[in-house]
Amino acid sequence: MTAVPAPAPSAELPAIDVAGIACGYGETTLLENVSFTVKRGEIFFIIGGSGCGKSTLLRHLVGLNPLRAGNVHFFGRSFAATDAAGRRAMLKTFGVLFQSGALWSSLTLRENVALPLEEYALLSKPEILELATLKLAQVGLSGFEDHYPAEISGGMRKRAGLARALALDPEIVFFDEPSAGLDPVTSRKMDELVLQVRDTLGTTIVIVSHELASIFGIGDRTIMLDRQAKGIIAEGAPKELALASRDPRVTDFLRRTDVVVPPGGGPR
Repeated sequence: MTAVPAPAPSAELPAIDVAGIACGYGETTLLENVSFTVKRGEIFFIIGGSGCGKSTLLRHLVGLNPLRAGNVHFFGRSFAATDAAGRRAMLKTFGVLFQSGALWSSLTLRENVALPLEEYALLSKPEILELATLKLAQVGLSGFEDHYPAEISGGMRKRAGLARALALDPEIVFFDEPSAGLDPVTSRKMDELVLQVRDTLGTTIVIVSHELASIFGIGDRTIMLDRQAKGIIAEGAPKELALASRDPRVTDFLRRTDVVVPPGGGPR
């Protein structure tokens, strides 16, 4: 009997559908009954104070840590219900930029970007190196292919990390505090690069951040986590939450005076 292939996921389905998940480490549960969706092509922020579980949630979403409860669907496909081969295929559709860039110090930028291509792509070595060079050019690092991470600035290391995250042309890219440690000008350039990736490639973007300039400048929607609530206390467009929320935890975070949000500020 001929097997019938599974139908392709509907274009109406969200990129990410999180349903009642719980996250934690050891005997500690940090998040409980968390549910939200991320639309295709959206720039979606996960925000909140220190220790609320932002990075923990991201690590569970990308499969680095197992869920304690609930499920996550990517483009209609369940991650938990998929076998090992299926999960490996799904992971190829993700790109992740960790907070430090997580580059191998002993490898050049081109060699760093080539790593996921060597792991997953059926390409020759020259083809892999050529593609790695193109990905570095995509993030504005032409001419730095043979530099080592220690030889470039922090902002350039973040861009190199993004080039590696984009190596396999992922459908979703996850960012963990992409502006951490960057000066305001470099941080703004990183935001512009995120917008460029979304607008030119149609990539869905999920960003963990506490930087108001980025949240208001490029965010379409956001969820705010709270440590005491162990979950989501607000969801919506950042500016709307800042203006309309009656929860002091939300307004204190989004109306901080370390950044002035211009009238009409929001995703461009």
